[in-house]
Amino acid sequence: MSRIGKKPIVIEKGVTATISSTNEFVVKGPKGELSQSIDRDIKVNISGDQITIERPTDQIRHRALHGLYRSLIANMMVGVTTGFKRELELVGVGYRAAVAGQQIDLALGFSHNIIFELPKEIKASAIAEKGQNPRIILESNDKQLLGQIAAKLRSLRKPEPYKGKGIRYSNEIVRRKAGKSAGK
Repeated sequence: MSRIGKKPIVIEKGVTATISSTNEFVVKGPKGELSQSIDRDIKVNISGDQITIERPTDQIRHRALHGLYRSLIANMMVGVTTGFKRELELVGVGYRAAVAGQQIDLALGFSHNIIFELPKEIKASAIAEKGQNPRIILESNDKQLLGQIAAKLRSLRKPEPYKGKGIRYSNEIVRRKAGKSAGK
């Protein structure tokens, strides 16, 4: 039995979880509503304040889906109660970020600024403190979407290994390389 898949998920107070006949799992909470379609082979049981996931057989596919859907549903529960947060750091001289509504205006050393459009599910804020690198803070209740948008922002200017310039996650460690040594 899957160690992850067999753990029950506790439904917090103020959260409602339902599963439709078309295997669409919906969670509503104080931070919003999320839905996930579940494979027809996997059974989701909602009883009282717990959710359990069951698989029909021990096939490799069923074992993989068992843990996957348990993790997705657990992330949905955390998302609608507390939400998720990702912090990006802009390292480089002249690198700046400004947030206006659902757009992020990035100055990343190119000849023009990059305007990045955010989905409506994500809230962003930019912080620029003196003596520190500018930071972008992204918040959402959908962990998958948040990670995808953060990765897309990071891909605009990945951290390079020589000076460490670029957009990185705040907890990311960039391995630095030694430059060319003097010739003679």
